Amino acid sequence: MFEHLFYILLAILGLGFLVFIHELGHFWIARREGMNVEAFSIGFGRPIYSWIKNGVRWQIGWLPFGGFVKIAGMQREGSLEPHEINNGFYSKRPIQRIRVALMGPLVNIIFALAAFALLWIGGGRNKNFSEFTHRIGWVDPKSALYEQGVRPGDVIQSYDGRPFDGIKDLLIASIMKDDVNRIEGYKIDYLSGQHTNFDYTLKTYENPSSKSKDKLMTIGVLTPAQYLIFDRQSNLMESGAPMYSSGIEQNDRLLWVDGEMIFSLNQLKSVINESTAFLTVRRGDQVFQTKVPRIHIDDLKMTPVQQAELDDWQHEAEIKGRLQDLYFIPYLLSPKGQVEMRLDFIVAEDQEKAFERCQRCSHFNPLQEDDQILAVDGQSVSSSYDLLQNLQERHVLLIVQRDPAAVQKVSTKDADQDFESLLNLQDLNAIVSTIGTSHSISQAGHLALLTPVVPKPMMEVPVSQEIQRLRDKQFAAIKKEIESISDVQKRQEQLKELERSRRGVILGLIFKDRTVIYNPSPIQQFVEILEDTWRTLGGLFSGSVNPKYLSGPIGIVQVIHQSWEEGSKEALFWMAVISLNLGVINLLPIPVLDGGHIFFSLYEAITKKRLSGKTMERLIIPFVAILISFFIFITFHDVLRLFSKFF
Repeated sequence: MFEHLFYILLAILGLGFLVFIHELGHFWIARREGMNVEAFSIGFGRPIYSWIKNGVRWQIGWLPFGGFVKIAGMQREGSLEPHEINNGFYSKRPIQRIRVALMGPLVNIIFALAAFALLWIGGGRNKNFSEFTHRIGWVDPKSALYEQGVRPGDVIQSYDGRPFDGIKDLLIASIMKDDVNRIEGYKIDYLSGQHTNFDYTLKTYENPSSKSKDKLMTIGVLTPAQYLIFDRQSNLMESGAPMYSSGIEQNDRLLWVDGEMIFSLNQLKSVINESTAFLTVRRGDQVFQTKVPRIHIDDLKMTPVQQAELDDWQHEAEIKGRLQDLYFIPYLLSPKGQVEMRLDFIVAEDQEKAFERCQRCSHFNPLQEDDQILAVDGQSVSSSYDLLQNLQERHVLLIVQRDPAAVQKVSTKDADQDFESLLNLQDLNAIVSTIGTSHSISQAGHLALLTPVVPKPMMEVPVSQEIQRLRDKQFAAIKKEIESISDVQKRQEQLKELERSRRGVILGLIFKDRTVIYNPSPIQQFVEILEDTWRTLGGLFSGSVNPKYLSGPIGIVQVIHQSWEEGSKEALFWMAVISLNLGVINLLPIPVLDGGHIFFSLYEAITKKRLSGKTMERLIIPFVAILISFFIFITFHDVLRLFSKFF
């Protein structure tokens, strides 16, 4: 608790420092130009502390978000026009006023450059691979992009007409109101190594993974790829946890699950919640592995004779319960486990869905007549009642990578290449091709096959009371957010999805991503942030970005606070970003901002005409009202976001 409050204090001080150096720039140059500085304030509102030095009233306001330097002559005083006030701001030449107005933003911009340079000299920041990868982690199965064959592991090269730089571009695109977006990249066949270019222009739609009432948009890419690395310190596994006896080791990277290469937590969640079985099958002289649907017998069209035979197998296997509730595969088998024919589903739609190819399947081969089933989930079977018995409990097969190179820190430039180059597909195939055979192997090179795991519903996995309370709190918060959605259909769909996810099975592990080193040059970092700032400003003025996504003072303090928790480098980075934004925004030619004063001075320098105090007030007062309203609006949404984390 003390540490949390300490970071909040550091965040407030950090924001105060940026305001201080901004106003100090104005103060310093104003004094050099001979202007009369009346007050220097950090914070707004009634002063909680003030003192006078060299004729300047220094003060600290009770509201620590912002500040100002009060220079004589920036507004009318009595009957005097601003330019008539001795040593006042508007009594000086336009070039002098421009220097004063420009110095505050310039100091913020210089600080940002200096901070970026310090980060570069210091070796950059440690970030997650998923923040910078060009690889896709999960594609919406209902999207047009999925229909075009784009899958997890494929690579994005450009998005929305710009070179793709990572998840940041997905987030920015998600809040833009563009009706269509263009995505370019290439598909990868990880078995052959073949790359196939793609270029699609697709309509955007509401992101189905968003659990809030905010309409974030997507064209189908929902998450970036990530490493799934086991960290024992983050996983206090108890004896009842699914992975407790799997043989997983520190820094193992989860690579393959039930016939699919895994590229994200979303994909992993989908795979382990599928009702499938991983079969080893002999077809003539060939032995292969494949995934097949694992469904309730009650969902299959069967004759009374066929059901009677299954009833005999249930009796032989000593399986209790109703036959209709048992799991089976949609094939009619001989007593020795040989395929005779495919069975139809009672609901045709279920049949079509059950035989859909999975997102990144390398083992998908529908069974044919006379195929002999040799094993289920790696367990040998000698008869159909053995098969029936093994199908009643879902087992997940997992292959991990134990290569030290896969967890070493690398630059963001090398990380994407490593993702593919570190995969030894020969070793992977060597293990998978022997699953369920008499000569099965559990290790090849840096890859290892774990002991089959039985996933469990989340509520059945033993956790501490603290973690359980946190889960309940998160569930309640998400549910409350969904219930506030005005669209009835969307609200009901998301509530059903939330309940499904709550009932879904898990492995009971927390995975970490690979750490990469992000260390662009100071100029590159500066230009990237500047481009993002202009994009956001352009979106605000064009109406494509809703201002509720912006952060006000409370949100900025939250960002700095969170960055302090991650480390001093992260805090310095966000200080630089905020400083650069502060400098750029203040240069906008809007009255009340520094850019407005520069604009007035340029107008006077070009036309040789002074603006009267009354004219300036008429220009400034409406913008003051707009800025105050805007400040209240974004602060309101800051508060909503803040409290949504607690309620």
